[in-house]
Amino acid sequence: MKRYRNGEIWDFEEEMQLLGDGFCDQREVILGLDGDTTCTVCVCMPLIPFADDLPDPPPILSRAVAGCSNHNSVGESAARDALELVMADALSKAGSARFCVQAVCLAVSGVNHPTDIERIMNWLRDIFPSHVQFFVQNDAVAALASGTMGKLHGCVLIAGTGTIAYGFTEDGRDARAAGAGPVLGDWGSGYGIAAQALTAAVRAYDGRGPYTALTPSILRKLDLSSPDELIGWTYSDPSWARIAALVPVVVTCAEGGDEIANKILRDAVQELASSVKAVVRRLQLCGEDGNDAFPLVMVGGVLEANKKWDIGREVINCICKDFPGVHPICPKVEPAIGAALLAWNLLARYS
Repeated sequence: MKRYRNGEIWDFEEEMQLLGDGFCDQREVILGLDGDTTCTVCVCMPLIPFADDLPDPPPILSRAVAGCSNHNSVGESAARDALELVMADALSKAGSARFCVQAVCLAVSGVNHPTDIERIMNWLRDIFPSHVQFFVQNDAVAALASGTMGKLHGCVLIAGTGTIAYGFTEDGRDARAAGAGPVLGDWGSGYGIAAQALTAAVRAYDGRGPYTALTPSILRKLDLSSPDELIGWTYSDPSWARIAALVPVVVTCAEGGDEIANKILRDAVQELASSVKAVVRRLQLCGEDGNDAFPLVMVGGVLEANKKWDIGREVINCICKDFPGVHPICPKVEPAIGAALLAWNLLARYS
């Protein structure tokens, strides 16, 4: 793996020499990675002694950020480059080296099949020493771990640019719902909400749908003069995050009383709640009677309670009607730290 110091690349042999010369900190470390269609974050955490409870907050030596690492979005080569760069940067900032790494938990979107996991595992084995333990998961797993201090139990709902619900039982069974991307219907996601708003604006302009305040509001946001220009704007760069950035416009219109915007958000709430309910039922997280308590970790900009129209709160209210034992959690740490904590817990289990 390429490492960077003062803008120069240095290889594994040089890294080992610097380690031997005392240039690098020789403490054992763990790398936790969280990658999605927007960016990739890597944290370097010291391998603290195994105990019943982890320190709160967990100790972090360094944090690094790189670009998208979802191979479905940018391709295999670009995704791998982003992951290599962010790990190298995190180790460099921590004054550490690959030889000091004991475990890597890599949780990225686009990991949806055992073949994805095996491909990434083989690549990691090529760039790290043989003693390193690897844990490869979907990014939803890191998000869950960020709310449960690295324990895989309960359900996570991610609603940002995309959306997914993912759950684990204490005996290791897992299930997921949604997370299939915009073409296959990630309704309730930021992309889904904004895409429906753009569609409503075009329909209103055509006369195929009722007037909506979304039309002038979106035009002002994008500095466009006519709904005709929405077509060119949309297809000039149809990246998911660019479209999803229009969600605050939809929320503002809904708060202003626009019925079309309100319907879009109500439908999003139902879709997000349905994803969670599907996972809970399949795993019986609620127990046989449907009343058992279970954690639900809530992650993503769509769920943030910064508006009067609180999508996250409405999702919880909807879930509570069927599963009163739901215990919503807003994580205190970011998903990359959740990935590092997950690696720590898995190492403790296997040691």
